[in-house]
Amino acid sequence: MALKIPDKLKTAFGSAKAAVLDGGAAAANAFDEEKLKRRRRKTFRLLSIGNGLDMPFLLLVLAVLIVGLVMMFSASFPVAYFSKDSSYYFIKRQVMFAVIGVAIMFIVSFVDYHHYHKFAVPVLLGAWLLMVIVIPANWGSDDPRRWINIGPINIQVSEICKFALILFMAHWSSLYYDKMKTFKFGVAPGLVLLVVTSFLLYLEPHYSGIVICGLIIAIMMMLAGVPFRYFAAAGVGGGLLVFVMAITGKLTYAMSRLDGWGQALEYTTAEMWNTTWQTRNSLYAIGSGGLWGLGLGQSRQKYMYLPEPQNDFVFAIVCEELGFLGALVILVIFGILVWRGITICLRATDKFGTLLGVGLMAQIGLQVVLNILVITDWLPNTGISLPFFSYGGSSLLMLLAQMGIVMNISRSAALAKK
Repeated sequence: MALKIPDKLKTAFGSAKAAVLDGGAAAANAFDEEKLKRRRRKTFRLLSIGNGLDMPFLLLVLAVLIVGLVMMFSASFPVAYFSKDSSYYFIKRQVMFAVIGVAIMFIVSFVDYHHYHKFAVPVLLGAWLLMVIVIPANWGSDDPRRWINIGPINIQVSEICKFALILFMAHWSSLYYDKMKTFKFGVAPGLVLLVVTSFLLYLEPHYSGIVICGLIIAIMMMLAGVPFRYFAAAGVGGGLLVFVMAITGKLTYAMSRLDGWGQALEYTTAEMWNTTWQTRNSLYAIGSGGLWGLGLGQSRQKYMYLPEPQNDFVFAIVCEELGFLGALVILVIFGILVWRGITICLRATDKFGTLLGVGLMAQIGLQVVLNILVITDWLPNTGISLPFFSYGGSSLLMLLAQMGIVMNISRSAALAKK
């Protein structure tokens, strides 16, 4: 006798079967879609920010570094041969620091940037301590020494201080971001940083360091949302302080650096001729380069006319050898590097990452602009180096380590996410 199944039970069974089949198909489709997504992520991993290291940013850093090494060598080999008996003296050391710096950059790129929160205060205090250690060496000296010698390495204290200020401001601003419009949380901490850092740099003395550190603090405060009225008041107060110190003779060294400013091509005395020697030869180098340049390695001013062309005035040799167009291309690459870094950090997953990364990239952009203004006599000759181009081991190591931090931010940034 056949078992008769009720119609209602058949209907329920059919619905359940259809649901199972539909669910299986949906699960299969979801599995296939996930596999496809994984394949895409793997294929474009190097070019994405949300899933890995940002390759465009890395390539920009390496491009600026390599071009900087080539131009530093071109600018330095005559003075190296004359003063060190080896044309390769400066480039060998710079390449060594570059290799070490790139290794540090990659190591730092794997360190979660959130860990730097806990080191913000110790790093700042350590930077101030190093500045205190440097000060006694400059008492009674007409040639300030701004570094600490550790074996073959000269540690430029101000380079550590710049990073310390950015790190602390990013740390503080991210903790009290909603209160940064108040005087207590937004202005007072920045004012303390500015006063202490400026005082220590004044005792070195290192006035260009005061300018850069002051601008870094101001930029970080702006990023954190401090109202503009406080900056206007600080500008007026700072101007009055400088005026009082100038008329009371407290800025003798700084005023000496202003001698000849804007008069490099308008000298009237033998004393002014000597005072403006470096800036004048910088302008000669820039002018003689013309539109296309004299050719790589063909600079004339680096042959003992422009003093220490491997340092702050290396870009004048760039203009002479590569011309206006070559110099413009390098500046565009710098601009793209800064833009790319800021774009990465604006997509960071937290305020600390955004403030820290943007501050580090702003420092590079700021120094590039100030260096160009100095070599063209728009600003006094105060010793502002060009990032990745000017000779200096501690500066290069710090810059590459900072780029490693930005790369780590790129590993968790949301730029590639829709």
